[in-house]
Amino acid sequence: MNIVLGVDVGGSTTKIVGFKAGKMMGVLQVRAGDQITSLFGAIGNYLLKFGEGLDNVSQIVLTGVGATFIKEPIYGIDTRKIDEFLAIGHGALYLTGLSEALVLSLGTGTALVRAGPDGVAHIGGSGVGGGTIVGLASQMLNKSDIDAVIEMAENGDLANVDLSVKDIIGSEIPSLPPDLTAANFGKIKSMASDADIALGILNLVFQTAGLLAVFAARNDTVRDIVMTGTLTTFPQAEKMQALFSELYGLNFIIPQHSVFATAIGACRVGGKFGSNL
Repeated sequence: MNIVLGVDVGGSTTKIVGFKAGKMMGVLQVRAGDQITSLFGAIGNYLLKFGEGLDNVSQIVLTGVGATFIKEPIYGIDTRKIDEFLAIGHGALYLTGLSEALVLSLGTGTALVRAGPDGVAHIGGSGVGGGTIVGLASQMLNKSDIDAVIEMAENGDLANVDLSVKDIIGSEIPSLPPDLTAANFGKIKSMASDADIALGILNLVFQTAGLLAVFAARNDTVRDIVMTGTLTTFPQAEKMQALFSELYGLNFIIPQHSVFATAIGACRVGGKFGSNL
């Protein structure tokens, strides 16, 4: 009994990670119709994948919105719940090796926390996130599959949707790229294709999230912004990372296993090896 499982039960997916003798075993993500099914499915699939049995699990640490539905120990195993913001912060520091950072968690919505030697503090957030993509795509494109939206956006052109800086000024501004969005959907044309609209939706979400972090950094000495959550796997995440790092002089980081940062943080904080942080 030396395995600690960390499970992030989110609004649409469940992420799980295991630590054996204090070392990370691997990660797994599960989608299901409801959060309880997703949670138990994730645990079963994870143990099967790594060839472990329930009798080897000493503790399960839960976080995320779906954790509130669990009232009893899972399978009779010691089960704990960890505050999601605390898990986000510690997970990001663990994945990057940083001592302090601003953490931008891109999930169904967007959360921003500051993590460092003095602890983890929730700075704020936005309702703009993955849920926004699904909602707008359902109404504007009749698509509810987020993967289909990503694929569709590959052939999109923002010039048919967004009003850019050059559209307003008519000339270059040394401090701003001419193609930078001045107004999301501010120039949408009747000729705009579904691909253009899909890209416009993604651009709206990622720029809003990125600027949230930029404004927070303006009131802080920290220059490292760690991006975590499901949306960090989207192509637009890397584009935003590069653009905003250059434009605002900040270090946007997408670490390996960024999708699983919250589950990892829950494990590190709530596990029996938590003192090893």
